[in-house]
Amino acid sequence: MIPIASRTNAAARVPALACFTAFALAIAPGCNRSLHVPDLGGLYSRAAQGSERERNPVIVIPGILGSKLVQDGTGKVVWGAFGGDYADPSTPEGALLLSLPIEEGKPLDALTDDVHAAGALDRLKLTIFNIPIEAKAYAQILGSLGVGGYRDQQLAESGAVDYGEEHFTCFQFGFDWRRDLSETAARFHEFLLEKRAYVIAERAKRYGDTSGDVKFDIVAHSMGGLLLRYYLQHGPHSAGDEGPLPEITWEGARYIERAVLVGTPSAGSVDALLQLVTGSDFVPLNLVPHYSSVILGTYPGVYELLPRPRHAPVVDGTGGPDGAATLDFTQPELWERFQWGLLDPAEDETLRALLPDAPDRAARVRAARDHLAKCLTRTRRLHAALDRPASLPPGLDLVLIAGDAEPTAARAIARGAGPTLEVLEYGPGDGRVLRSSALLDERVGQSWSPRLVTPIDWSRVMFIFRDHLGLTSDPAFTDNILYYLIEEPRRAMSVATARP
Repeated sequence: MIPIASRTNAAARVPALACFTAFALAIAPGCNRSLHVPDLGGLYSRAAQGSERERNPVIVIPGILGSKLVQDGTGKVVWGAFGGDYADPSTPEGALLLSLPIEEGKPLDALTDDVHAAGALDRLKLTIFNIPIEAKAYAQILGSLGVGGYRDQQLAESGAVDYGEEHFTCFQFGFDWRRDLSETAARFHEFLLEKRAYVIAERAKRYGDTSGDVKFDIVAHSMGGLLLRYYLQHGPHSAGDEGPLPEITWEGARYIERAVLVGTPSAGSVDALLQLVTGSDFVPLNLVPHYSSVILGTYPGVYELLPRPRHAPVVDGTGGPDGAATLDFTQPELWERFQWGLLDPAEDETLRALLPDAPDRAARVRAARDHLAKCLTRTRRLHAALDRPASLPPGLDLVLIAGDAEPTAARAIARGAGPTLEVLEYGPGDGRVLRSSALLDERVGQSWSPRLVTPIDWSRVMFIFRDHLGLTSDPAFTDNILYYLIEEPRRAMSVATARP
């Protein structure tokens, strides 16, 4: 970890071995030669033209913010468009449309609204001062796959990869990223079975293949990887609010052969806590209004991105030396003490917009406190369900692609009431997700050992030196994802990992 105050001096403390290595590389022959990009056409064109019967169909699962949200009936885009008539979080109407319902005594799963996911966002389009701006969100993954209706025309026209007349089927699973992930697992189960039936029917129609033997490969980015891991282990069963946790049955792995997680915060992200406390500007340069911590505080899915308290990511900076005590931010009492998120009195105007029928501030606080407690309870249960050690079942590969070259928030300090949470230390990651979080490294905050300690039975791990969204645009990602999905032999693979 690198403290903020010491980041600029970090180079001065490089160990002698690293210095010697750098010197050796500097004088090595050819060290100043530029890196080359792989010839994807030469590598994969022939394999990519093979029959779709010889490979699995692929499902792409985006992360948080990666699916368009649309209002039923009106068709109004709640998230995914920022030109013209979009849901403006700075207005009472927009705040109410963007938030999830708050109602005392009602379980999270029953708190539904008239907003639904309308597919994954392969590109995020903005119009600022009549100038169109496009961010390629998940187009990079889809371009790498280059299949189905999502084939990247630029990739195809450039001749980088010739997919021929046949290509295996690709689907995108768009989901409401505001909601609880274990609840979304049930929707993913229905989606997978629906697409499986479609593929079986298409193979029977095209090739006379009536075997019905269809498995999927999944590529999941960020939050989508948490959803996928939960589904693999627990199938469509919710984590629930009380009682025993769902058993690890690997029910969801029945129709999945290879799962690739990209930049997934397996142990959460300090950034998620910062956003819940201070709100967020999801689009850079203040191109769209600020999303209040109260709006975000209605989303169970954002709480489920919180880091693990056992890894000591937050310390108490009130009345004692920095780092004197770690804070358990999964307990509602802490949010009341620091007046975070839904309980921030400075955000009462937004809370009033979400609870127009509440007679006064006291009533609004009671409803907010109830909602907060429900979200944190579900978060603790989801984390407990995901963090149990479990060996992969036969026939399932679990692959991680993560970043470890960008400074990433690793530790924060709470200095007082209100949105005063500050980053205290940075560590290696992709700018959003720490390397240790992607791995679910249990050595963090515990006794260190040279071998990785994780409850996740990774088949293999790959690190790319890019930021969170840049991971999917790196040639190394494209090269390796095509190899994993098209060329690599299918066999049971495992990597010996220590268990906590």
